[in-house]
Amino acid sequence: MELREMSIEALEERRAAIAVEVEAEDADLDALEAEARSIKEEIERRKAEETQRNEIRAAVAAGAGTVVQTIESEDKNTMTLTELRSFPAYVEAYANYIKTGDATEARALITENAPESVTGSGPLPVPTIIESGIRTAWENDPIMSRVRRTFVRGNLKVAFELSATGAVVHQEGTEHPAEEVLTIGVVELVPENIKKWITITDEAMDMGGEDFLRYIYDEITYQIVKKAAADGIADIVAAPAASTAAAVGVPVVTAAPSVTAIPTAAANLSDEATNVVVIMNRLTEVDFTAAFAAGSFAVDPYAGLPRVYTSALKAYSAASSGETYAIVGDLNGLQFNYPNGDGVVLKFDDLSLAEDDLVKIVGRQYAAHGVTAPGRFVKITKA
Repeated sequence: MELREMSIEALEERRAAIAVEVEAEDADLDALEAEARSIKEEIERRKAEETQRNEIRAAVAAGAGTVVQTIESEDKNTMTLTELRSFPAYVEAYANYIKTGDATEARALITENAPESVTGSGPLPVPTIIESGIRTAWENDPIMSRVRRTFVRGNLKVAFELSATGAVVHQEGTEHPAEEVLTIGVVELVPENIKKWITITDEAMDMGGEDFLRYIYDEITYQIVKKAAADGIADIVAAPAASTAAAVGVPVVTAAPSVTAIPTAAANLSDEATNVVVIMNRLTEVDFTAAFAAGSFAVDPYAGLPRVYTSALKAYSAASSGETYAIVGDLNGLQFNYPNGDGVVLKFDDLSLAEDDLVKIVGRQYAAHGVTAPGRFVKITKA
């Protein structure tokens, strides 16, 4: 199918699929790169056309041009899915659906304007302003922007090399080398719901459609992203020191903050760990700075590695003996899988807290996560 014949949703699904296919050993990287570039250009072209349409609509609404036909005389199904999701009337209708739980208004607009593939009783398409806001939240988080993300339905099993015998030199005329002994481990990523609920006032409910959606989604998405990042860090902390048949191991270095603690941890990473960072609580930085000052040496205690801060790890001063207070590694070894996409689903409840004039909104995201690549992380624990 030509790209111009595909819906935006189909293009996004194909782009997500490409992100998975490039990991295959026999992947045609040149072809996949060219296809990804073409998809990006097609999406940008449609966005530019939509911007132009909105400008024309605004000009007509202001009195420019000559009206030659009414909306009622237009042909059915004239909007693409992207146009529908950007249509101001649909944004307002979607906001009313979130507020009341009644999708009648939004579905009427879909029936009148959307492609046949969108009509029916399925989930309502999310407005583009919400989708872009959710993606921005993931990209702005220092941890979640670095993890590996996939979109495979159901439970995802990821294989990794548990052990393997090395190559040997075969001298001519001698007995052939023994066959390689390769042992494969499998990590199973089982999805679960990450949830966050907030309460809003009746005044907030009176906001306009776009302002209301941004207010709600920005707050809930921020909290869900923050929780997802903390869960990913917990996966690394909980990993065994050595790999097993069902879990990737994360080695441990026991050391107090010093100019050698982080370089020692980094030295235990595999060659595949390329985008290495230091993950720690901001308060731990004080202890590394103190160690640096006490040594009176012009040595960087972070070995030139970028720092990523998280409150999911305790500060060194608050950690107990044996607790992880810093992680050195490549976050691409931490994988998140989204069986139903990376959107956030909202549910609205205006009854539970009605006596307080408050409305409860619950947001959830379905995701699985875990450490899937050996040699990518090392934990630093308190002595």
